Amino acid sequence: MKIAITGATGFVGTKLVERLHSEGDQILVLTRNPETAKRIFPNSAYPNLEIVAYQPKQSGTWQKSIDGCDGVVNLAGAGIADERWSYSRKQEIIDSRKVTTEKLVEAIAQANSKPSVLVSGSAVGYYGTSETATFDETSNSGNDFLAQVCQAWETAAQPVKDVGVRLVILRIGIVLGMGGTISKMLTPFRLFTGGPIGSGKQWFSWIHINDLVSLIWHSLRYPEMSGKFNATAPNPVKMAEFCQELGAVLNRPSWLPVPDFAIELLLGDGAVVVLEGQKVLPKQTQASGFEYQYPTVKPALKNILAS
Repeated sequence: MKIAITGATGFVGTKLVERLHSEGDQILVLTRNPETAKRIFPNSAYPNLEIVAYQPKQSGTWQKSIDGCDGVVNLAGAGIADERWSYSRKQEIIDSRKVTTEKLVEAIAQANSKPSVLVSGSAVGYYGTSETATFDETSNSGNDFLAQVCQAWETAAQPVKDVGVRLVILRIGIVLGMGGTISKMLTPFRLFTGGPIGSGKQWFSWIHINDLVSLIWHSLRYPEMSGKFNATAPNPVKMAEFCQELGAVLNRPSWLPVPDFAIELLLGDGAVVVLEGQKVLPKQTQASGFEYQYPTVKPALKNILAS
């Protein structure tokens, strides 16, 4: 297959490229930073990969590169919890998802030889936050900022179905792997100062990065995959339990909670990502026949920290 990818140089995207390369697929990396992409994916190691410069908010010659692709994977988006949510940052969070997706759909519609599938990212933030509710793919959306972002993101992808392209939307949970959430939590645990963030009672809906990459691969290959799927492990945990398991794998205590105000001082409104949560179950994902390599958190952590 020939697969075009946005967000290919990110945490998930680089792992996806490695997987597709190992399968012998042709890969088209759409990137705002070609030089960075060339460093990450040198031609000597990735001879079947092409790097195309693009500006995601603009139409351009990059859109013609979609012609002839078998599939498109859309992982682009500004980091949710990387910095405080100023007005301009909120706009960037929305536009980097909504506008990029609109332009991708536009490119697919204009292609003479259209891809058969668009796999487009979303997030479990779609459902809003709750300590008591359980959400699956049939649940209604929330009404906070992140829910609105996800609604706009998903809505932007819908018109691709009007040109006969299969659409798979993956509502992604917190991705566990070296370089993601785990990396940010390791230092305090190794210094014996690790512990739950906030109350510890908030739900932590997670997925091992290898399972997420496999789910994207599954979505590209299996025509019966169509619609919205939760990209989360089938066994979400509370934050306190997650930190206990992380401490156990590291052979460190999990006793010193990180107070709410410390996270809020750092991230402002963006603190909602880690201070609040939602219990999300992947019912449609499991019904599709997808099998998780890491359905529970302790084996997932052991694998990540051993690698």
